Amino acid sequence: MKRLVVLSGAGISKESGIPTFRDNDGLWKTHRFEDVASPEAWQRNPDLVMEFYNFRRKTVIETQPNKAHLLLADLQKQFDVQIITQNVDDLHERAGSKNILHLHGEIRKARSINDENFIIDIKGAELNIGNLCPNGSQLRPHIVWFGEAVPNIPKAIEIIKTADIFLVVGTGLQVYPAAGLIDYVDNNAKKFIIDPNDNFNIKDFYHFKENAVAGMQQFYYYIIN
Repeated sequence: MKRLVVLSGAGISKESGIPTFRDNDGLWKTHRFEDVASPEAWQRNPDLVMEFYNFRRKTVIETQPNKAHLLLADLQKQFDVQIITQNVDDLHERAGSKNILHLHGEIRKARSINDENFIIDIKGAELNIGNLCPNGSQLRPHIVWFGEAVPNIPKAIEIIKTADIFLVVGTGLQVYPAAGLIDYVDNNAKKFIIDPNDNFNIKDFYHFKENAVAGMQQFYYYIIN
């Protein structure tokens, strides 16, 4: 069974109604990441950080996977599908995909501020100051903030090196180190990108100039035929 490795980003979840960060109506137009998504923000105003992620978590819970998520899950019937996602939502999981590596954390999980390996699911939409882990430390969103290391990058590199087919969907390849992962795709792998913009000129990538859902439909029928 051939291995299909997918690098997904905010564009795939946007069509389910989850706001992106960099679009004209994106989250960074209403919130500065320095205020809500950095270790300094957490030290300065943890209540604001919690409020921001509680709102985002509620949005995720109220959102459903779209056709793009479902098509990726369906491709597991014919391929060994490995998804590396920049997204912190769980829409890939809820669509039925099994092998998912989250680069930037998971919004429906929390971790201890003193033990990054203590990670638990959040029941409901809210995580608040005063919610503690068993050793008495405050729980924080299980999110990789700006200025923090991305611990799953080495694992992502190893997965990408094994790709027979590599697909980029929903990301403009602007966020590093995630954007640099495409440099590790084997020269013999078939490479595809789904993005509505014309400004992609990546060598050896076949470009579907569509949004995520329309592009995934085209990719799906292309790859199974």
